[in-house]
Amino acid sequence: METIFRRSPAVFNRPVKKREIRNNWDVVLEYDNEGSGPYLIDLSHLSRWDIQDKDLDRFKPWEIRLPETPGHCLFHNGVLINRMNQNQASIWHLVGEKLDEPDDPVYTETTDGTVFLGIYGNDVFAITEKLTSLDFLEPSKKAPFLLQGPFAHVPCQIVTVENTAERSGILLTCSRGYAQDMVDAILSAGDEYDLRSAGETVFRSWLNLWAIRNKSVDNE
Repeated sequence: METIFRRSPAVFNRPVKKREIRNNWDVVLEYDNEGSGPYLIDLSHLSRWDIQDKDLDRFKPWEIRLPETPGHCLFHNGVLINRMNQNQASIWHLVGEKLDEPDDPVYTETTDGTVFLGIYGNDVFAITEKLTSLDFLEPSKKAPFLLQGPFAHVPCQIVTVENTAERSGILLTCSRGYAQDMVDAILSAGDEYDLRSAGETVFRSWLNLWAIRNKSVDNE
């Protein structure tokens, strides 16, 4: 049987220092001269699903309960679940062994139909304020939290993962067709802050630091 290789819709025109094939995805681990941040990271190879049902709260994907309140997020065992509204949530598998595919029509895999990006480091919110009016620093919201709306004029789901004195970062996803325009807009907005594309290793380091400090994170 012919192997089908899967490639991200986002392209960073920089020399690759280290890469690997994982689950048929071409995953960049490190680019040349990544610098000290801030970073734009392509995470499109990470599995993602939407779950939708009129009685959503009866579901526990991979034995993880869903956040009850729209905009709230829960991170457990490498899975980030974001409550979108009363009937819908998104599920992002950020780290860990490959999950079993859910065998229920309420789940829709969105991995191949979307682009998934992270922005991490210093000056993240100075960059994002050029691209959206969404408030990632709203003091009444506890990270991680979900916002939905236009980012670079494109409908997106965006999670503020972290906002501390040491680190800041967001994760965002939107339709695959906007991938390259989104990448170009973010890099342009971050040019004055020396924003650079980075490989997955940077993301893993960030996520490990965040997870160690927060253990299991639930803002319910």
